[in-house]
Amino acid sequence: MAKTVQKITLSPSRDIPFNKLALSQSNVRHLKAGVSIEDLAEDIARRGLLQSLNVRPVLDAQGAETGQFEIPAGGRRYRALERLVKQKRLSKTASIPCIVRDPKGEISAEEDSLAENVQRVALHPLDQFRAFKALRDQGAGEEEIAARFFVAPAVVKQRLRLAAVSEKLLEVYAQDGVTLEQLMAFTVTTDHARQEQVWEALQQSYDKEPYLIRRQLTESAVRGSDRRARFVGAEAYEAAGGVILRDLFEDDSGGWFEDVALLDRLATERLAAAAEKVAPEGWKWIEVAVDFRYGHMSHLRQLDGVTIELTPAEQVTFDALTAEQTKLEIEYEGADELPDEVDARLGEIEAALAAFENRPVRYEPTEIARAGVFVSIDADGRLDVDRGYVRPEDEPSIQASGEDPAEGETRQAGGTTSATSDMQRAVITIGGGESDGDDDSDDAIKPLPERLVGELTAHRTLALRDAVANNPQVAMTALLHKLCLDTFQHSAPGACLEASVRHVFFPAQAGDLKDSSSAQAVAERHEAWKAELPKDDDALWDWLATLDDTRRAALLAHCVSFGVNALYEKGDRYGGPGVSAHGVQHRIAQADRLARAVGLDMVEAGWRPTVDNYLGRVTKPRILEAVREAKGDQAAQLIDHLKKVEMATEAERLLDGTGWLPGPLRLVDNVDVSDTSTDTVEGLPAFLADGEEQDVAMDGVDPHPITAE
Repeated sequence: MAKTVQKITLSPSRDIPFNKLALSQSNVRHLKAGVSIEDLAEDIARRGLLQSLNVRPVLDAQGAETGQFEIPAGGRRYRALERLVKQKRLSKTASIPCIVRDPKGEISAEEDSLAENVQRVALHPLDQFRAFKALRDQGAGEEEIAARFFVAPAVVKQRLRLAAVSEKLLEVYAQDGVTLEQLMAFTVTTDHARQEQVWEALQQSYDKEPYLIRRQLTESAVRGSDRRARFVGAEAYEAAGGVILRDLFEDDSGGWFEDVALLDRLATERLAAAAEKVAPEGWKWIEVAVDFRYGHMSHLRQLDGVTIELTPAEQVTFDALTAEQTKLEIEYEGADELPDEVDARLGEIEAALAAFENRPVRYEPTEIARAGVFVSIDADGRLDVDRGYVRPEDEPSIQASGEDPAEGETRQAGGTTSATSDMQRAVITIGGGESDGDDDSDDAIKPLPERLVGELTAHRTLALRDAVANNPQVAMTALLHKLCLDTFQHSAPGACLEASVRHVFFPAQAGDLKDSSSAQAVAERHEAWKAELPKDDDALWDWLATLDDTRRAALLAHCVSFGVNALYEKGDRYGGPGVSAHGVQHRIAQADRLARAVGLDMVEAGWRPTVDNYLGRVTKPRILEAVREAKGDQAAQLIDHLKKVEMATEAERLLDGTGWLPGPLRLVDNVDVSDTSTDTVEGLPAFLADGEEQDVAMDGVDPHPITAE
């Protein structure tokens, strides 16, 4: 006979007047936690009571109900209702929804109170983020949402920003695949594709710290504390269409200016405008740059000017400000903290006095006519106008007679004179080029993009690793070199042996890197060794001890190779935590030495220039330079009239098999970049030749068709 299932009977629900309710001493909550009673009362006043109170009848000595009820579960809601009654916003006899428990049941009031609090599951943060987003989508503003849930508007902004992260990453977070701190780091940008790209890259790294995520998401942006950003200003930058990445969870020092090209343009335009204001002073030249190289004035003579003294009126103002400053400092000398208005006034006085101290300098007109000015940005992001520098070629020559020029004349380079009454127009040079020149920027060979250099050196690093792993003698020399530096030049206390190899990852890499022959060779060798190595530490020691010298050297070379780093990266010129510019140069120099030792040849390693990995990423002059180096001037002339896309495609064909390499992949002492003869010039395919040809006589050989200009 089937056993009858006992049916569950739920406690009945009743509306009980508030004045019939009282708190129970069986309530297990005694410490304050969560939303305050005041905020809970306001929430109940707005939306009503969302959850009934759990009550039990109060019995008299004979066990009969008295009509009163005590509350073992729901005490905070009762306190909030009580507050509303005291404020006369709720009637004393208002009906309160309650679940009435049987006082004679097996379950005690304390157990009910404990169960209600312990079995409560807090809302997952992601559900909260999405709920806030849903409220905003329904038309509620951030301030309104904050008021409804008694949080600061900044908290609402943060949660809405978290809800706006890539849905793919949110799902990973929901499955505990990413921490809340990591998710917060991804909110720096709203670019979902970039967020996912960085997350995929992090899967190959053991380091997934939030600071690293922020750094990778903002690697192509400029910090708000950068002098260019402070000089231009966030308002002007955003007015020009620029986007500032903001971190709502940490102090971001003004965020990150995403469009670096726009920022540089705005900074240069503002500097150029400042130079135009300086030009009427009569200087011979004005150089404008966001940042001049170190020692740019070392070969120039600086004029000795005379600081212009204060006028009587300025002197009176200066003395009054100084006296006021002294008075305030004496008055508040013993104060722990200055009043806001006093602190602000002292700041104003200091700024005014600083302006008086930075007095203009007067130079002789004859000196101004041969000297120049540097216009730039100082370390604090302010305009820096540095006047009075004379180039060696502009120094006056000594006249044979030893006579000075007549008054009102200036001596020019070469000893000629001209009247200063005709004010000369200063030649303004911006970033190395005259502002009013006729130079065609398309014809200038510009530096390679930094990311492209990073990708090229990633190819070289991987090839160098493979070469080092195949040359145990060089690997042992490199390791011994590193150990000697650590032993004799640095202090390395701590572990038994702190020699280590840190696997270097590639933050910038081309799409074809993983498919290169070097990558495949490294991976195959790694898996072969991995299959042989014992997993246990002691067993590994015993296994290594039994290896013969040849295999021991091969394994050492393989391990050492993973520490090879020939990557180019932008050096930190301001003493930050990153590698310095000098450090990068030193790294590349050591990589060249290592490459020579192993006889690295990037052509043999399988690299060749293509549209995707180089030619489509550089300017037209760079493409023509590559073809000219590999095939000669006549080959370059075949394609110099083409558009960029067609030129890159045709250059790939012309360079195929020549062994040409871009600068970052060459050794510094390499002179010949190709063994291909430049005597033979190929013709363009018919579809690129525009249907026109010219005859070129070439030492008795048949003329080759080339495109007409």
